[in-house]
Amino acid sequence: MAHRIQVISILRPRIDLGNTVQKPELLRSMSHGTGLVEGTFDLAITELRDHIIAICRSGRAVKIAGLGTWTPKLGLDGTVSIQYRPDTALVNALKVPGTFTGRIVHKENIGKTGDELVAQWNEDHPDDPVTESA
Repeated sequence: MAHRIQVISILRPRIDLGNTVQKPELLRSMSHGTGLVEGTFDLAITELRDHIIAICRSGRAVKIAGLGTWTPKLGLDGTVSIQYRPDTALVNALKVPGTFTGRIVHKENIGKTGDELVAQWNEDHPDDPVTESA
């Protein structure tokens, strides 16, 4: 018998992520878009990373308008890490209707509730209905 959480996980709409863009591809794209050489961008990215690390190591956050904020965090065990919070410009850019060009798996299920997904599963899989777990 199927479990509710598994069924919802299977039927929920989600982005079908393509191959991750790696640094060399990003550098080529940025170079073609600006006319600057790839090495300039590579150096700038490396310097930015190193400065964010140094500043966070000193107990300060780094905020870059348009990109986001990097904040040092301390765990209960004493380990230090970095929390990244994207700038609202990044977040809001993805929310503009009609601009997403990626592939969405189970797009037809956008807006459906968990109960509706379970009902859909039960209809499509009468031999494997959802069991409610306690």
